[in-house]
Order: sequence, then C-alpha cells, then structure tokens
Amino acid sequence: MPNFPRRRAKNAAAKAKLPKTSRFSRFARRARGEDLDRPRPRGIYLLPNAFTTAALFCGFYAIVMAMNQKFEYSAWAIFIAMVLDGLDGRVARLTNTQSEFGAQYDSLADMVSFGAAPALVIYEWSLRGLGKLGWIAAFVYCAGAALRLARFNTNIAVVDKRFFQGLPSPSAAALVAGFVLLMVDQDVSGLDLAWVSWGIAVFAGLTMVTNVPFYSFKDVNFRKSVPFITVFLIALFFALISIDPPKVMFPLFIGYGLSGYAVLVWRLAKGKPVSVIQTEIEDDDHLR
Repeated sequence: MPNFPRRRAKNAAAKAKLPKTSRFSRFARRARGEDLDRPRPRGIYLLPNAFTTAALFCGFYAIVMAMNQKFEYSAWAIFIAMVLDGLDGRVARLTNTQSEFGAQYDSLADMVSFGAAPALVIYEWSLRGLGKLGWIAAFVYCAGAALRLARFNTNIAVVDKRFFQGLPSPSAAALVAGFVLLMVDQDVSGLDLAWVSWGIAVFAGLTMVTNVPFYSFKDVNFRKSVPFITVFLIALFFALISIDPPKVMFPLFIGYGLSGYAVLVWRLAKGKPVSVIQTEIEDDDHLR
C-alpha cells in the first residue's frame, strides 16, 4: 500500500525549531521594558477600582452629610477620600493593573470627591447666607476643579513630574474641608465667617487653574535608606496631628496652598522658567 507524505511532519519540524516560551515569559519581557510601548490595556481590574469606588462613596457621603447639616462628618469623609485617592494609583502600579478605564474612573471620582463635594459643603455651611455671591463662589471652586482635572489628564505626559501645574484638587478640597472642620470644632457659625469662606473658595478655585508650580513629592525615593532621625521625625509628626487634628492639619493645608506662590517668586527671582511644561531637557544645574 503506497505511503503518501504528510504535511504534518513538516509543520511539526518547523514548530520544533521555534524557541520555547513559558507562561512566565511575558513577565520577563515586561521586566526588561519590552512592553512599555504597548497601549494601556482596556480591561477592568477589581482591586484598584475598589479603592476608587470607596473614594467616590466618601465624596457622595460628604454631600449627603452636608445636606443633613453634619459638616464634621462631611469634612472627615473628604479627608478619607484623599487617602483612598492616593492609594488606588499606587495599588494599580504595584499589582500591574493599570488600565484606561481606571484612569478615567479615577478622574470622575475625583470630580465628585474634590470638586462637587467641597463646593456643596462650604456653600451649605457658610456661603448660602450671601445669596448669589455665595453660590457663585461655590461654582468658581467646582468649575476650577473640573478644569484642573481635565488639564491634568491632557498634560500628564508633558508636565514636569516634580511639580503640579496649579493647586491639586485634593489639596484644594483639603483647604476647604480643613477650614470647615476647624471652625466646627471651635463652635463657630459658618454664617459669621461667610466672607472668609468666600475668599477661601475663590482662592482655591482660581489657584487650581493657574500655572503656579506646586511641589508634587513624586521625586522622593521611598526605597532609599534614610537616617534614623528621619523616622523619629515622622513618628513625631503623626503624634502632633493626633493631639488636635483640626488645629494641626489646617495650617499645613494653608502652608501648602501658599507654597506654590513662594516657588513662583523664587523661580522669577532666579530667572528660571515659570511654566512646568517640559519643552527641553534640563541640565544638571537646574536639577540641583
């Protein structure tokens, strides 16, 4: 009986010449940086988005508590949303679960937690006594947060990582919520400080859309060894906050809110560019 040659053997020989790949080869390529130019995956991951959802819930909770005149709960909810917002991105990077969906979802959650919620909280607590001027100030803050987040998403690839372009929306929300928390803790009525609240809301809203550079702390290497005194100072810092959180945290928020203008004046005095948009590679003298 004649035997006819089969193509399967040829295909098998061709497959045998191919290099064998294991199920872990893609992680090795990723470690060598071969997959860095690939587009961000479009999947939906549970862990980082769970933190984002928790931050979104805190923003919604702050709005509900403000409508019920429980402003202390509202302020603490905004602070918790700040912590969760700082964790979701780091969790996504540590677990390699970054996605375009997560980036957009985080931006929308930030708009609720750091845009709409602080605006409504300070309006219900103090600004409603000013009539139209009150809700205009709240709207200036809310619009500033929306524009700040939109600009951050579009300029993320060209902005100097060491600085934020304008006041970050979580810091602006902390400035507003910290002021409300401090005054509530001191049993001060918001209607008596309506114009102070108006100034803080307008200042935070306008500073978010300026080009004032605010230090981002992104160049701090947390994996680098530090002197023992540094760990002691960090422990002392948390101990001071625990003594009276409203009185300790609000001056810190004020200091950071004004630090950008100090950096701006320093750059102008040194003749350095004010914009944090990178147009060319800086030399070593600029990095010192």
